[in-house]
Amino acid sequence: MQANYVQRLQLSFSKGGAARYIGHLDLARVLERAFNRVKLPIAYTQGFNPHPRMQMATALPLGTISEHEIADIWMTTVMEPEEARQLIMSKMAPGIEVYRVEEVPLKGKSLQTRTISSDYKVELLDEVNAVVLNGRITALLDSDSHMRMRARGKKRKMYDLRPLINTLSFAENEGEYGVLYMNLSLMPSKTGRPDELLIALGLDPLAARIHRLHIEIK
Repeated sequence: MQANYVQRLQLSFSKGGAARYIGHLDLARVLERAFNRVKLPIAYTQGFNPHPRMQMATALPLGTISEHEIADIWMTTVMEPEEARQLIMSKMAPGIEVYRVEEVPLKGKSLQTRTISSDYKVELLDEVNAVVLNGRITALLDSDSHMRMRARGKKRKMYDLRPLINTLSFAENEGEYGVLYMNLSLMPSKTGRPDELLIALGLDPLAARIHRLHIEIK
């Protein structure tokens, strides 16, 4: 079947404000709604249930702020990237800002297979003992493995958290109670989650403001 697209554009966007509570599937719908409202010439899949040819790099945990989310879209008509960006932003939902659009190879690999790592800034909202926390960080980084349980619905699976942590540090003098900086693996089947790392450090994820700073892709 002949392809119905002629261009692939990559959108870089931030997600904050009320949009931080939009889930992954709903985010795709929000983007699609904006595309439809401005009549963006985006390609659709063929078949009984057509949907936009759009691909997200990775899901963002609910409630997490992000400065760098990535989505690829396939177009039926060639557009200048900046023209497409301005058109999309003219009808975009509050809290989402598409700040860069660039053309990428039409038949390049999928975004999900190209992600490498993700940077996070985690602002602590409760007072912590800096000496104890730094000790836990050192012990975790010095360990060969740190086995934990990951639950998805009724399924339970053991995994090793340690290889998923690339860097981890605590800035005691930032924010009200300090800030954690972490770079976590974002490779297929090897994804580190900031909330799980907080639990491993004895911290409550609900007492932290998680902010994704950057996604590294190949």
